[in-house]
Amino acid sequence: MRQQSGDASLLRRLNSAAILRVLREVDVATLSELARAAGVSRPTAEVIVDDLIAEGWAEEWTEDQGDRQRGRPARRFRFRSAAGHVLGVGIGGSSLRAMVADLAGTVVASRCVPSHRHLTAAERLDAVAALAVETAGRAGLTLEGLAAAGVGTTGTVDAAGRVVKSVALDDWTGLDLRGELARRLPVPVLVDNDMRLAVLAEHWRGAARGRSDVVYLFTGDRIGMGLLVGGRPHRGAHAAGGEIGSQPNDNWTAFRHVIDYAMAAEPGELRSMRQSADFAIGRARAGEEKAALAVRELARGLAAGLVTVVNPLDPEMVVIGGALASAGDLLVEPVREVFERHCLYPPEVVASDLGDDCIAVGAVRLALDHADEHLFK
Repeated sequence: MRQQSGDASLLRRLNSAAILRVLREVDVATLSELARAAGVSRPTAEVIVDDLIAEGWAEEWTEDQGDRQRGRPARRFRFRSAAGHVLGVGIGGSSLRAMVADLAGTVVASRCVPSHRHLTAAERLDAVAALAVETAGRAGLTLEGLAAAGVGTTGTVDAAGRVVKSVALDDWTGLDLRGELARRLPVPVLVDNDMRLAVLAEHWRGAARGRSDVVYLFTGDRIGMGLLVGGRPHRGAHAAGGEIGSQPNDNWTAFRHVIDYAMAAEPGELRSMRQSADFAIGRARAGEEKAALAVRELARGLAAGLVTVVNPLDPEMVVIGGALASAGDLLVEPVREVFERHCLYPPEVVASDLGDDCIAVGAVRLALDHADEHLFK
């Protein structure tokens, strides 16, 4: 917004910010509605809105409203979400994902590229920077034109954006991720743990909208967990809230059922934990009884591991996310059955529809929160 000086100019900026916040919170509003909500006179609101339109922050709503009553209709205005954009990035062991979204959170460009856990930190950081440039370019933007970049990464991440510990990525523990990316990206950078951003994404755009206490289970190349407590992602005393860490033999016991099934069905094929699950799920959907049993036991094993979290936390909902969320009903119903037997207050169980995009979506929300705080103050 336009910068001015002096007491009157300060009051004008405050009033402008107030009206802009109102526009951000409603679909459309008349001048009278804006004036009332912002606590200013209608003439003041009109002058401010004209300035906001000239500066690109607002626009007049001209959509056909059907039959109107007689007389001149009131002018209506709305926030111009394309006035700014943010970047969201998810850093995983096997892939990097990036999204560019406008200030309403609408994704205008996205890109996913393969990665590898054994890359050096410098190689992975350079790959993230290149992906950010490419994704912004797909949206017709430059990084310099973005309001903020949110980044989610596997590992324990402290409040300063440093990776305290990582078991999934080589050369990642101890990395000042925020500082390194700030040197590569000409935009304010925010960094957080990927599972906290995943549960934030579910709360914002996914299955957990309107819920305050949620357990999010990420299933894919690894197992991860995010906790929403009182409507906020839980960090914990050491920023490790929800972290599961490494498991014996690099997998949960629950996966032995699908691994054993895959090896028995095709002995010559070596599959990872996720690949075995995908294989069994595909066969189960095709009607194979042994595959369906293996998937059911996978779900029951996951549920058994969650019971010790669900009982003391008492969440409203458990969201099954990540790659295996596509299994949907094959996983959800067996998990519900275990909770019904072993939980004092069984939570609702749902499969996420955000899939592998969950971390990047949460990173977009992180960047939007920063933009809201700094662009509209």
